Amino acid sequence: MHRSPKPRQWILLRGLTRESAHWGDFAAGLLQALPNDHVLALDLPGNGQLHTVPSPLSVQTMVQACRSELARRAVAPPYHLLAMSLGAMVANEWATAAPGEVAGCVLINTSMRPFSPFYQRLRPHNLVTLLQLMCKWRSQSAGGAEAVEEIILRITSNRAPDRVDVIAPWAAVRRRRPVSPSNALRQLVAAALYRAPAVPPRVPLLLLGSIQDQLVANQCSESIAKAWGVPLHKHPSAGHDLPLDDPQWVINEVLQWADWTA
Repeated sequence: MHRSPKPRQWILLRGLTRESAHWGDFAAGLLQALPNDHVLALDLPGNGQLHTVPSPLSVQTMVQACRSELARRAVAPPYHLLAMSLGAMVANEWATAAPGEVAGCVLINTSMRPFSPFYQRLRPHNLVTLLQLMCKWRSQSAGGAEAVEEIILRITSNRAPDRVDVIAPWAAVRRRRPVSPSNALRQLVAAALYRAPAVPPRVPLLLLGSIQDQLVANQCSESIAKAWGVPLHKHPSAGHDLPLDDPQWVINEVLQWADWTA
């Protein structure tokens, strides 16, 4: 069993239109692997418990919202940020703006300007599927939420046939805490406009990427790692939702990195 001499506070941040519930069993698995630490999955404004709040149009404002929420909950820094996709952009900006609050970042399958062109940040073969998703987004018909979540699973997981059990709980989340089309668009704008600094934040960093990511090209993680001179560990077969496709692999990578940075 892994033990840390001093409890760490892990903050988990999800991606575009996703919320804390979409971590599934991963958060519990991480806590089980790090029983002396604390794990908190935080929702970005516009998602989850904050789904009625307008999503900020900038990653910088998302960072401010996260910091304010943790202050409201009296969760003190330093934080270890584990984040994917849009959440990883937020984590990176957080570590850049307030490095004294951040003990380290694990960034999963993210992409950022100026390191990657738009056609790598959103792979073009998904455009038709994303248009279908937009058309069904607000569907109130029987099975509408399931249809949306099935599409999301198909484009974010390379193990979709083995992960169909997540569709029903994801659909239930969508019905309880729906992300509005306007918030989805605002988050997309924030992600598209975010420009990372040319130099990495002054905190320990680990990049995790899926070689077979069908949504965001793995070259995006490779470009960040090369520009910043930080380690990138690649999964050979998982999709964009790496913590869903192979949660234990992610946990193992985090454990090794956390030991090294302790």
